[in-house]
Amino acid sequence: MTLTGPPAAGNEVDTLIGSLERQRRIFAWKTGGLDSDGLRATAAASSITLGGLLKHLALCEDMYFSIRLGRQPAALWRDVDWDTEADWEWRSAAGDSPEFLYALWQECVERSRANIAEAAGAGGLDHPADFTRPDGRTPSLRRMVIDMIEEYARHVGHADLIRESIDGLTGEDPPE
Repeated sequence: MTLTGPPAAGNEVDTLIGSLERQRRIFAWKTGGLDSDGLRATAAASSITLGGLLKHLALCEDMYFSIRLGRQPAALWRDVDWDTEADWEWRSAAGDSPEFLYALWQECVERSRANIAEAAGAGGLDHPADFTRPDGRTPSLRRMVIDMIEEYARHVGHADLIRESIDGLTGEDPPE
């Protein structure tokens, strides 16, 4: 069963994963069906674009649920010198086609789903990450899922504003 939102009375795993899936669904709706111009549009004084958001959240998916769980991320990220290319995903998205950006995000989400399921099956939400922060703490899968929900929630707000400025699309949830 694929969750599309948190259940009304579910267990902790289904509630957190359902919440993450709801944010992903809203994000997909707010960014979906646009051409290159739409994915490069900005709103107000911000330089954030929907294309940049797609690439950034693809990176976040791989950072949290591939790299931090000890799995392989998309090959694209392996070739970037992150020390000299700060914000590379945001800037480089302008040169990417809509097809590439949508496929990249979807590929990273699918990999995350599989990696989350595997990690949850091996240790539940207490499953530890495969890295330790500089302060010595190792986050759990629970913490990483919550962090990703927060990442999507923040960027869904950006996507709301940008999408409304492009074609007037508004709403809290995609149509069924």
